[in-house]
Amino acid sequence: MKHRIVVLGAGYAGATAAGRLARRLHPDDIEITVVNAEADFVERVRMHQLAAGQDLPRRELSRVYAGTGVRVRLARVTGVDVDRRTVALTDEHGSDEIRYDTLVYALGSTAAEHGVPGVAEHAYDIAGRPSALRLRDRLAHLAAGQRVLVVGGGLTGLEAVTEIAESRPDLQVAIAARGGLGDWLNDRARQHLRGVADRLGITVHEHTDVVRVEPDGVVTADGTTIPATVTVWTTGFAVHPIAAASGLTVGATGQIVVDETMRSVSHPDVYAVGDAGLAAGPGGKPLRMSCASGTPMAWQAADAIAARLTGRTKMPNAPLRYFNQCISLGRRDGIIQYVTADDRAKPSLLTGRLAARYKEVVCKGAAWGISHPIPYPVRRHRVTATRREATATVS
Repeated sequence: MKHRIVVLGAGYAGATAAGRLARRLHPDDIEITVVNAEADFVERVRMHQLAAGQDLPRRELSRVYAGTGVRVRLARVTGVDVDRRTVALTDEHGSDEIRYDTLVYALGSTAAEHGVPGVAEHAYDIAGRPSALRLRDRLAHLAAGQRVLVVGGGLTGLEAVTEIAESRPDLQVAIAARGGLGDWLNDRARQHLRGVADRLGITVHEHTDVVRVEPDGVVTADGTTIPATVTVWTTGFAVHPIAAASGLTVGATGQIVVDETMRSVSHPDVYAVGDAGLAAGPGGKPLRMSCASGTPMAWQAADAIAARLTGRTKMPNAPLRYFNQCISLGRRDGIIQYVTADDRAKPSLLTGRLAARYKEVVCKGAAWGISHPIPYPVRRHRVTATRREATATVS
């Protein structure tokens, strides 16, 4: 009987893990099923572009996995039973469940509301394609002079506000950041960022804590009202509560706590990658939710699963560290902030058009890697371990 590997979610982490497993293991011994709500692989790092009116190429999962033996199941995950090793699904035909021997949990994240009143009712986000398309449609119907406010000064907020301001110079575009604008970047990067904001006519509200979203703007902690026809919420990400409800050990964020091989610390037949996994990076610092974290987490999980199933006694070691932060500031500008292994800014950086091209290469490379998870011929190894051996602790 084939070993059943089920991968939940086909974002950067899930899609990479599935493809890498298919190239590591012999198809006669395994059955890999990817469960995803959409038929396409979605380039989440480009959702600000989609919202700003740009069209992105389709990447159908059926084509991505053509010839690999990976089966794609279009459905939404509604629950995981870790005792019975089953996953509950819903699709156009109704409810169903599938069984697994090894589960790769990669359901990702959505926009975090942080309990702020009015976010769900009045704000837009770009955490996924449906929400980005909703914002795209709303922006397309705005008249010249109307106001757009992006709340959140992280990477997503910076990319969203500059993309919108560049594509719609007729609008009044602003950003509200809880701290200083780009305060985690080095001095030169912050100076460049402020120059871009000035050039694009972006109004910057720094050290601004938004406590309520209303139909026509937001209210800050000091009682100030910032008017906005459209409010875009980019204050971070939150994971789906399915993981916590399943009985898996999770952290305060709801992410699944994993060991150095991305395996659940409470259930050895479950691995978590991408935003859904709480993994330690250099210095024990948790990896941040990002493509830069999710892809190497997927490499580590896939290689560890393959090693355990094929009877290896030594685990592979993927580079779970950071090299740079790539920030697009519209289509013709950007910042490449080089960072330490634990994600702290170094003095070195790239800016301007060269940085924009660099970021574009990174985005295209990440998407290309989904279809080419191992870019060289690899021998597909036979599964030799029993299920008991595969879930045992291996150093």
